[in-house]
Amino acid sequence: MPDTKPLLDNGDLTAQKASEADSPSSSIIDSNTLSTNVPNENSDFTVPEMGPENAASKVTCRVCQEMIDVIGKREQHVVKCNRCNEATPIRSAPAGKKYVRCLCHCLLICKSTSQRIACPRINCKRVINLAPSPVTPPIPQVPGMCRVTCVHCQDTFLFNMLQNALARCPHCRKVSSVGPEFAKAKAIFFLILSVILFIIGGGVVFFTYSNAKTHNGYFIIHIGILMLTLLALWKCLYYCRIKVSSIDGPV
Repeated sequence: MPDTKPLLDNGDLTAQKASEADSPSSSIIDSNTLSTNVPNENSDFTVPEMGPENAASKVTCRVCQEMIDVIGKREQHVVKCNRCNEATPIRSAPAGKKYVRCLCHCLLICKSTSQRIACPRINCKRVINLAPSPVTPPIPQVPGMCRVTCVHCQDTFLFNMLQNALARCPHCRKVSSVGPEFAKAKAIFFLILSVILFIIGGGVVFFTYSNAKTHNGYFIIHIGILMLTLLALWKCLYYCRIKVSSIDGPV
């Protein structure tokens, strides 16, 4: 059964999913179709490098090198170039799939094990013989990895929730808490710590005050405990006031 599907919606047929063609008698391939040997270019179709200007929102077209704006399109696998009307991948192919670009610049997606596919364009219909390549297993999911929207710049980045630390946005370089639970837990921890240090400090001052008059070392201990108490209290206030970035979901 032919399995043809456009990569771009809304009538943008510049990139389509090619069908498997196991023999020349396939319904896609006729006797007049041009056969071409094309090396497997799947390794080239990684997520493109961002452009030098406004790097967080643009990628380079793989056909004409035009800069393509990807704002609002990050969930798509491919984007269409307004200059050459061809498709450029912005995300890796799904597991078990690979990208192949026909000589007519049509971007196709097929199974990783495919060795022969056909271009669906009416004016091309080229049969593409792919060079054999080892099947690359899908990238295992990292436990705790999730997509996060920065509260400062509203951009999206990846963060591992198992790190038990504040997140620094790679775009604006500002720090925030991923989810309110982490900041709340830290604030409670430092509040309890400051109370414990205050009680310990009060006890030390009470029992050593008479000796501190003759031994100045006790005053150093008193000041040290006081500084630790104030530091713990400041950390508690810091986590209470820190901004919280939202979790979009797991990767």
